[in-house]
Amino acid sequence: MSNFMKTYSSFIPVLILSLSIGFQSCKDDKDDDTPTPPAQIRFQVPAGWPQPVYDFTNNEVTNERFQLGRKLFYDPLLSRDNTISCGSCHIQSGAFSHIDHKVSHGIDDLDGTRNSPALFNLAWNTSFFWDGGVNHIEVQPIGPIENPVEMDETLGNVVAKLNASSTYKNLFLNAYGSDSITSQMMLRAMAQFMGVMVSSNSKYDKFIRGEAGGTFDAQELNGLDLFRQKCASCHSEPLFTDHSFRNNGLDSVFTNDPGRAHITLDPNDEGKFKVPSLRNVELSYPYMHDGRLKTLEKVLDHYASGVKNSPTLDPLVSGNIPLTVQEKADIIKFLKTLNDYTFTSNPNYSEVN
Repeated sequence: MSNFMKTYSSFIPVLILSLSIGFQSCKDDKDDDTPTPPAQIRFQVPAGWPQPVYDFTNNEVTNERFQLGRKLFYDPLLSRDNTISCGSCHIQSGAFSHIDHKVSHGIDDLDGTRNSPALFNLAWNTSFFWDGGVNHIEVQPIGPIENPVEMDETLGNVVAKLNASSTYKNLFLNAYGSDSITSQMMLRAMAQFMGVMVSSNSKYDKFIRGEAGGTFDAQELNGLDLFRQKCASCHSEPLFTDHSFRNNGLDSVFTNDPGRAHITLDPNDEGKFKVPSLRNVELSYPYMHDGRLKTLEKVLDHYASGVKNSPTLDPLVSGNIPLTVQEKADIIKFLKTLNDYTFTSNPNYSEVN
């Protein structure tokens, strides 16, 4: 899901599911299989992590609501012609990014203007989309639903389609105690599914926790040290983002995409984009807001020798970041320890055919 102009804010802890959830993404009432609920749902913030931003006090997580949110995430009913779902551009094996696509691909085979970001640890997000145009997880889906090159639908039409489905009416009744479906109920169910997609079990995490499978070799250790020296000012642990907006020197003029300034209308924000998390970074290529860099090697080459000057350039990258060939290789070796294959293969987050 790419960009949308709105503004809002929120907390979600980690959801640990003990059994798989079966889900059927359906377009009509003939797909009436009821998913098997997990035996237990438990919330836990990973040790050493900050408290999440989103507060689930008014949206208590239950098995039924999680199941419903998962079904909605993978259902193309949310698009104008029932062909595009959230899962179309957010693929689990790529940490819910659009693997190997520079920009999002939407309805009628239209291209968007920005890269589809990976989706995980959204409970800690202070804003959404590359320009931060939304700051509340519960309204984030409205952006892609109503974007003319993504789903090209209206929220009202989606709610009408849901209310016309006996399957969904039963699911909403079980989840929220009413079969009179509202947009708030729909958006909160989606927030439950997306919010509990927590990635915290990479080799790096096991290293930090001193667990089996977390032993770093000499190159990974040196890469971690270099990362902390040269990258962590923006990509701070444990989330590997500071949630700020920065101009990292990709361009010197911003006529095609002004970035954060598109929302704030402040010329001081031109060329600034949200700092993405580097968790699962090897899996979620290509990189940057427009997907212009396909490999991690090209990303580090940019910071080492390709930074372009402009009035809003972040001082942390001004003049480039000196990196030798070996240092680049060591940092990349470390970055690969951020892959969380438990997350990308977790059947609880998968679409069930």
